[in-house]
Amino acid sequence: MRTSLNLTSDVLAYLLAVIAVAVTGGFVPALLEAIVASLLLNYYFTPPIHEWTIAEANNALALGVFVAVALIVSWVVDIAARRTKQAARANAESELLVTTAGSILRGQGALDALLDQTREAFGMRSASLLECRGRGPTADWAVVASAGDDPVRRPDDADVDVPITDTLSLALAGRPLPAGDRRVLGAFAAYAGVALDQQRLAAQAEAAKPLAAADRMRTALLAAVRHDLRTPLASAKAAVTSLRSPDVRWDAADTEELLATADESLDRLTHLVENLLDMSRLQAGALSLFPRPSGLDEIVARALDNLDPLGRDITVEIPESLPAVYADPAILERVVVNLTENALRYSPAGKPPLITASSLGDRVELRVVDRGPGIPEEDRERMFVPFQRLGDTDNTTGVGLGLALSRGLTEAMGGTLTAEDTPGGGLTMTVSLPVAAGD
Repeated sequence: MRTSLNLTSDVLAYLLAVIAVAVTGGFVPALLEAIVASLLLNYYFTPPIHEWTIAEANNALALGVFVAVALIVSWVVDIAARRTKQAARANAESELLVTTAGSILRGQGALDALLDQTREAFGMRSASLLECRGRGPTADWAVVASAGDDPVRRPDDADVDVPITDTLSLALAGRPLPAGDRRVLGAFAAYAGVALDQQRLAAQAEAAKPLAAADRMRTALLAAVRHDLRTPLASAKAAVTSLRSPDVRWDAADTEELLATADESLDRLTHLVENLLDMSRLQAGALSLFPRPSGLDEIVARALDNLDPLGRDITVEIPESLPAVYADPAILERVVVNLTENALRYSPAGKPPLITASSLGDRVELRVVDRGPGIPEEDRERMFVPFQRLGDTDNTTGVGLGLALSRGLTEAMGGTLTAEDTPGGGLTMTVSLPVAAGD
């Protein structure tokens, strides 16, 4: 049998082989296609047509060279295609892992969301985080979190099981995974363990917040009892003891002064104890409120009567057309008394506080304005914290509960209490309350 070889047709055949490798990504199929294409091209288009002949010996050598070249080119192209595919996959995996790790580190990756992302990334029906509770024959697996339909309950029932710790495992159902996917799945399993730890630590932190707040309150209360409550109690005790002393005979003026001291000290003590009790009721949610439509002018008038004689110098500007507010009159009166006392304490001589009110939409705003030194903006929220005293005036009286209690009482009635600068200097405390229905 004679075979004839045509260089043009064979080169075209090998170019087709290279294209086949690029398209199919397969080395052996492409080489077979190149050989078949070369034979067909020679059979149909190289004279003598419809025959395979070898006219010269060097044609056989050329055929071997072409086969070797096709083999090498197909092998190189096949390696390049595989490397490109592997690089694209590795890049996608790294981006997915980096995004997931970043969200977990920022605290944005909830455990359920992470499991759902794992399920979608690997094309599984469900993903479950299982935890073993107990040891030995009595050990039982519990589903801590899951995503997808029909989550598995035990690692043995899963198509893919990745242990995280001795008691924690990531179980997926849907299909078996190749070894390459299992390597990446191991990273997702570690992320799930970290997310579970973060979730439990956050829950423990939230549970510890009330305990920490209660501990701070107890510490501050003990400090208040040790100093602020003891001072008026000691004054009242000294006055009464002096009056009862058989060694000293007091005249009428001295007796009156000692009785006045005892009375004033006991009033201070009563006021401090009431504030402490009300603050404890607020924090426990046990304060009783009886809100109803109330006239602001009447409440302010009763509050100033409680401040007599200091309340006589305070200027009040409340319009008669002001709508009624929906609040507990007794509680609101207590708030006005506390705010006014605070304004009086910081107001300079000859510049008494001003109480004004206005309506804005469905709210009524009551303002207690003083011309004192004011408070820096960065300290305004801190002054509403219990047992805080700010300012450069006398700090030897009171336990720093007035403003904290006033804000708590106002918010309990559905209102707000904020502080802002007084134009020209000073501090303005604004109480905002809802308008009573029908006004």
